[in-house]
Amino acid sequence: MIIVSIAFALGLLLGSFLNVCIARLPKDESIVFPASRCPKCRAPIKFYDNIPLLSFILLGGRCRSCKEPISVKYPVIEFLTGLLTALLAFKWQGNPLWLGVALLSTYVLIVVSVIDFETMLISDAFSLALFVLGLAGSFVNPYFQGAWGERLASSALGAAAGGGFIWGLAMLGKKIYKKDAVGEGDIFLMGGIGALCGWQGVLTAVIMASFFGSVYGVSLLLLKRADRMSQMPFGPFLALGAVINLYSLIRPEDFFIVLPF
Repeated sequence: MIIVSIAFALGLLLGSFLNVCIARLPKDESIVFPASRCPKCRAPIKFYDNIPLLSFILLGGRCRSCKEPISVKYPVIEFLTGLLTALLAFKWQGNPLWLGVALLSTYVLIVVSVIDFETMLISDAFSLALFVLGLAGSFVNPYFQGAWGERLASSALGAAAGGGFIWGLAMLGKKIYKKDAVGEGDIFLMGGIGALCGWQGVLTAVIMASFFGSVYGVSLLLLKRADRMSQMPFGPFLALGAVINLYSLIRPEDFFIVLPF
């Protein structure tokens, strides 16, 4: 439990950093300078007002300087990062090298997801980072077997399967709907996910993404916040499926129940 607690605390701090990345990277701004500022009044945020979760609660969710509301997005991302860090540390503490790969990949996926929700764009740089992590981590990946060459091939095959599968869906969707149904960024993102999770992880990540995405879309329709022609990001749901597989690989056969006859 000590390791998990430390991991959660560390995850909270990293979640605060991910918030900076999410806010600045789409604007091509430095993630180092200047120091954190209120997005509304631009007043610098004191270190004691920048403690993950705690500062948001103590400030009542408002900026100390201008008293404007602080988006709940910030503490949610901090808590989510802390929770995922703790879960992965608990699961993979016996395989520290893979734990490092899984954590770095999860942080990239969190940033990708939020930026995609906000801008409907996925930078190829994030997908490339996942691809590199997948290839480099193939030697310690618990989902791959064999010598180093076989493991590397499994990662490369997963990347090809991920990118190719989503590309096929994109072509099919374009033919049916006469417009782009899947963004190019999703194709490269799934290639990076495939390098991490292999071809089996690709299939199950897409299945899970389709399910979660459908639930989200139907919810928006019922709340009248979207219509049938509204565009929705698919990347965050692919990322969710990927994170689940990074924690514990769900294989295609796990979705089927064989009934005795």
